[in-house]
Amino acid sequence: MYSQLTRGESERVMYVECKDGDIDGADARIGWVRYSKTGRSVYYRGLTLSAIGGRGGAGNFIDAETGTEYWVSGIKKRGSNLHPAESGKKVVVDEDARAAYEAIRSSAGLSIRAVR
Repeated sequence: MYSQLTRGESERVMYVECKDGDIDGADARIGWVRYSKTGRSVYYRGLTLSAIGGRGGAGNFIDAETGTEYWVSGIKKRGSNLHPAESGKKVVVDEDARAAYEAIRSSAGLSIRAVR
């Protein structure tokens, strides 16, 4: 399914921010996210996050097991990946996504699939 989030891909390097705590010691992470067939759920680091739809407060996805909200967004070339209402968060780039993240930031025109 094609949407602004998935861009028709089954996985993509994304910015993932936990709204109620941290993700393995970081406020936010940049890493590979997989999508469900419908694109309404994303999978990241063992989490299954479901789209909130129009009901969200601070996030756009929720972990159904814990109720924790997450903000999931595409990588910005200019580097300002934080949610517009946030600042000063600790963001960590996953090692397996570093080359793809740097390719996006440098606008090198490299295929992200080529660095995966």
